[in-house]
Amino acid sequence: MLKVGKKAPDFSMSTTKNLESLDHVVSLSDYQGKWLVLFFYPLDFTFVCPTEIRGFNSRIAEFTQLGAEVLGVSTDSVYSHRAWVKTSRDEGGLGGLDYPLASDITKQVARDYGVLIEEEGIALRGLYIIDPDGILRYQVVTDLSVGRSIEETLRVLQALQTGGLCPIDWQPGERTI
Repeated sequence: MLKVGKKAPDFSMSTTKNLESLDHVVSLSDYQGKWLVLFFYPLDFTFVCPTEIRGFNSRIAEFTQLGAEVLGVSTDSVYSHRAWVKTSRDEGGLGGLDYPLASDITKQVARDYGVLIEEEGIALRGLYIIDPDGILRYQVVTDLSVGRSIEETLRVLQALQTGGLCPIDWQPGERTI
């Protein structure tokens, strides 16, 4: 069972890291020694999803500066991901992306992380922060219609990285308890 403070479930998924060949497979162990922001979204070529994916993309340098990598996941195929990344924004696509999208085509990873809507075969909006030792440190799951806050994700990541006790509304640069 998925629990904050315990080992995050392992995974193995094809990604868009090499957009042309689509031959890159990623697993949790690839992020050993790094922070990972893993987020699930319902479907490619939809309405709320591109706002989140582009939002992470617009702030990817901040995640990188904090020693974190970002990985987006849906149950769509890696071929659908590639088409969406390569399609221009004007035509409903992402128009490029600076981090990979992974394909959970078997739906097992969404199931392991507790976000799979079995009867629909898609994932809820789950976001997980996994520490450099593979321990799950944060999780939030929202309904399909509600996008997540990139600002809050960055704030929580930085709070976790302090190693201290961060009171309500703690902001980067403030003292911990």
